[in-house]
Amino acid sequence: MSQDLRDSLVELEEQEVLNGVERSLSAGDDPIGLVEQLREGMGIIGKRFEDKEYYLSELIMSAEIFKEAIALIEPHLAGAGGPQKETIVIGTVSGDIHDIGKNIVATLLRCEGYDVVDLGVDVGPDVFIEQVRSTGARLVGLSGLLTPAFDEMKKTIAALDGAGLRSGLKVVIGGGPVNETVVAYTGADAWGKDAAHAVRLAENYLGA
Repeated sequence: MSQDLRDSLVELEEQEVLNGVERSLSAGDDPIGLVEQLREGMGIIGKRFEDKEYYLSELIMSAEIFKEAIALIEPHLAGAGGPQKETIVIGTVSGDIHDIGKNIVATLLRCEGYDVVDLGVDVGPDVFIEQVRSTGARLVGLSGLLTPAFDEMKKTIAALDGAGLRSGLKVVIGGGPVNETVVAYTGADAWGKDAAHAVRLAENYLGA
């Protein structure tokens, strides 16, 4: 369907986006391709926000449209990767409420068959510890868009270590400002440069 879905999202045409998703799914279009179009749209919107072409209100509205569209697509992704794989715990660290990138990663991981426990936003170290213990997850994803999130990532990883859970546990971090320097600072194992890269890291670490 060309880039109609992406363009409708960029123009903040909520009903057009949702109708387009439903039409595409009914026509048997690849749900992963729909997620990719939405991801591209959010990337364009983010750039427009940086360039001051869009304001915070447009950014918030686009995020809501994105969430609604993903909610329609997700049932068509579940189990697409065959038998369910291991559990992955993911969340945006304490003090940060950005979740668009995290949501895309979680969606793609579910598409690949992983059991994703998405803790949401503003998640403290204790919650990550509790979920890793209860699920036996061998991979944790920490997300954050604001630079203060680096300290929270470092604190969370240290807490996992202090709880005796770090051995055998891989921690991948992600977010706009994250790079190799942040990996070294926080004590993480790696960073996902984008959603697709994060999925590849999961496959490498979990032996998929």
